Amino acid sequence: MDNIGGAEMVTLALAQELHADVYSCAANADNIKKMGFDVEVKLISAISKKPPFRQQMSARAFAKLNLRQKYDMYIISGDWAVGGLVHNKPNLWYAHGPKRELWDMYEYTRREIVPDGKYLKNLHRYIFDLWVKYNRFIDRRYVAHANQIVCNSQTVQARIQKYYYRDATVIYPPTDVEKYHYAPAGDYWLSVNRTSPAKRIEIQTEAFAQMPDKKLIIVATFEDTETFLAYRDKIIKEKPDNVTLLAHVSQAELIELYANCRGFITTAQEEDFGLTAIEAMAAGKPVIAPNEGGYRESVVDGETGLLIDDINAGKLAAAVQQLDNDPSVYKESCMQRAQKYSTESFITGIKKQIGYDG
Repeated sequence: MDNIGGAEMVTLALAQELHADVYSCAANADNIKKMGFDVEVKLISAISKKPPFRQQMSARAFAKLNLRQKYDMYIISGDWAVGGLVHNKPNLWYAHGPKRELWDMYEYTRREIVPDGKYLKNLHRYIFDLWVKYNRFIDRRYVAHANQIVCNSQTVQARIQKYYYRDATVIYPPTDVEKYHYAPAGDYWLSVNRTSPAKRIEIQTEAFAQMPDKKLIIVATFEDTETFLAYRDKIIKEKPDNVTLLAHVSQAELIELYANCRGFITTAQEEDFGLTAIEAMAAGKPVIAPNEGGYRESVVDGETGLLIDDINAGKLAAAVQQLDNDPSVYKESCMQRAQKYSTESFITGIKKQIGYDG
């Protein structure tokens, strides 16, 4: 809970709406307040900032966590928190996706994220393979303790069936659609991402390098790790002058950025769901996204934006040019579509799932 993205927003919405306590291994109170939540996080264990120690220490801490029937119901939200299912029951796991580096993005992570060894080129990858084998084993053991599994998209539902052999109910994550509003299009396009290689932000910067007359603002959060910092620095170094990179912004500032942009761009690879696309549509702005992952469920091609097969810089630039003349024509369709993913719908679904009548 120190780096607030879509998954963390789900936890905060659950805590606020269900009047629930939150337990985590890390938290940043300032970032939580910036996102508009008055939620206190109880810390259960100190963890490293460096992967894979961060993930491994988190997994162990949650597996040891035993709240001794202090609560009537336990909701585990977060992939490395699934160990919390072991001792805390009755429970529900809200799944944002099986751990991607272990399962569907194993090959990508091994190839693109794991660094070469200093002396033996593939040493770190051999170590990574052993780490994956061990964590796949304990991951399945932890998930076996789930009484109920709810997930954030049909994309994740299929992965849960594939890797855990379990059924899951889809309840789309919450967007406080009433917070967002429409304003006439300004002079920039918007992107909101973690600075992770899997977000493929370089496609965005390369596309706008081809369009020097257009502007892109990238709101970028990042994890304080060597890999992610190196990727962020690469983006900063290589971005053209018409691309602006912003670090953490407040929720109020982000809402205004959505309201005044011309449209929204995302290039994330096989995204589990993609909450930012919903936020953009809630502001009446069209979304350009890859035709893969959760975006195929949320973005209606030709009605609320464009979905791009095998996305690259050239295709993204062409899509921007296509929508840029009059993005306002998508306003009503986008805002109507966003209502499907409201916080009210999410909380109603969760309450029904757990039999909560508060």
